[in-house]
Amino acid sequence: MSFSKTETFLDLARRAASSRQGITLEDVMSRYEVSLRTAQRMLRGLEGQFPNTETITDDQGRKRWRIPGGYLREFFSLSAEEVAALDLGISQFNRAGLSIEAKALEGIRDKILALLPSSHVARIEPDADALLEAQGFVARPGPKPRVDEKIASDVAEAIKACRYLDITYRSHLDEAPTARRVAPYGLLSGARRYLVALDPQSRRTGTIKTYRMDSISAASVTNEFFKRPTDFNLQKFANRGFALYQNDTEYDDVEWRFKPEVADQALCTVFHPEQTEEKLSDGSIIIRFKAAGQLEMAWYLYQWGDKVEVIKPTGLKELMKNHQRSDFPVVP
Repeated sequence: MSFSKTETFLDLARRAASSRQGITLEDVMSRYEVSLRTAQRMLRGLEGQFPNTETITDDQGRKRWRIPGGYLREFFSLSAEEVAALDLGISQFNRAGLSIEAKALEGIRDKILALLPSSHVARIEPDADALLEAQGFVARPGPKPRVDEKIASDVAEAIKACRYLDITYRSHLDEAPTARRVAPYGLLSGARRYLVALDPQSRRTGTIKTYRMDSISAASVTNEFFKRPTDFNLQKFANRGFALYQNDTEYDDVEWRFKPEVADQALCTVFHPEQTEEKLSDGSIIIRFKAAGQLEMAWYLYQWGDKVEVIKPTGLKELMKNHQRSDFPVVP
């Protein structure tokens, strides 16, 4: 067996040992870009080399392979590249204003290093520092949200504990901040951060709203618990918006046509997780999806100048009218 094949096989074993549910044939085919037959041979080899490999059938009828935890501990360690990647992730979180997440990732890194032999840590840490220096700093340029760390910590605690959160909040329509009690479900993070929460006092029962984190001037976790709906999915909720803004009255079909000269750039961009693409005979590209947030769409499309045509929705088309320039030297 070649060295590269050995590395692949050890990586397969590591994945089988680190996955609580186990890995499927589809997982192996996707990760290693192999055919069904090759994936089957790899998993048979796993069973042959590691006799304690367990197989189960999940709820969808798929067979899964897993190796009990701890069995492969002596086969694997942390590389300098992996330590550097963790450090870069911590720096990225800090630069994005995600200080709570940065501290959590830093804690994970420290715990992993604490489990390694001191001789190994002493060997890889200088290499990790050199890698970081060589790679440069992976920065996120541009504006970033400013969030009070104490408020962010209380919000995170309330989300994880399923406890109601008392906030002092002022929306752009309010003359003064008001006190509200909400059931926090999660966070949306981008140019700004939004708290996704159920407003139990809303006139519309079960209304889920978004609250700008930088508009929350105070927050405290209550001792009152709530039950998060089992059918709520934060990613699906996020997909209803083009960016961060959510408004049911704006949720509509979106259709943009990018001119042939920018078609390649448009195809290199994921505008929405559920988008579809259509290439027309003249070389232009049609992008379609469904979402709310027409003002955020207009802000974004302005960068494309007159190289994009809004077909739907009508409200966005009106927003973009007379605001498309032809003199931008480049597009996003």
